[in-house]
Amino acid sequence: MKKQGKKYRAALEKIDASKKYDLEGGVAKVKEIAFAKFDETVELTVWLGVDPRKADQLVRGTIVLPHGLGKSKTVLVIAQGDKVKEAEEAGADIVGGEDVVTRIKGGWTDFDAVIATPDMMRLVGALGKILGPRGLMPNPKTGTVTFDVANAVKETKAGKVEYRVDKTGVIHVGVGKVSFEADKLRDNAKALLDAIVKAKPATAKGKYVKKVNLAATMSPGVLLEEAAFAK
Repeated sequence: MKKQGKKYRAALEKIDASKKYDLEGGVAKVKEIAFAKFDETVELTVWLGVDPRKADQLVRGTIVLPHGLGKSKTVLVIAQGDKVKEAEEAGADIVGGEDVVTRIKGGWTDFDAVIATPDMMRLVGALGKILGPRGLMPNPKTGTVTFDVANAVKETKAGKVEYRVDKTGVIHVGVGKVSFEADKLRDNAKALLDAIVKAKPATAKGKYVKKVNLAATMSPGVLLEEAAFAK
């Protein structure tokens, strides 16, 4: 087990382990204890009372965070014809067709998001083993397989994130940077939590939101009062 550093232990001592924080208090505490020399990502982790092995209990969706993520995503659009110009005008960083697919097959993954038009999925489908594990595979359910590439690019650039429950019933999503003003981090986290609650499967039984944790990249996390989001 990795030994905890002095700064980590000092941060841990500032957290009241006997309490769960409200969202405003949790954000304030995360900002207070962050100690890394770089601008850490603040991540929300939510444990859900679902069984991800059942198709009707998969919790997945997308949301445009009110204040973005604090970084500009490199967006790749795989398209052809008029959609190439549309993607470029919307602000896509890289646009291409079969040539881009060939580059990715060769191991190139220097981008943060991929959008593809439906007519290109016959080629993009072969990239599943490369893009899938990285969470980059275009999917109609997340709005990344679409002919409306202009809107998809703009939303992705504005801070659109995907949330998806993993095989253990947990969702991990970044909601901003430590440098964000507290109210912006709070707004982003609340928007994400509201979306997750709204996505509750009809077949989920018992307590849906079981535990909520907020943490910066290098720092210990703080537990939030999950009852406030379990309505």
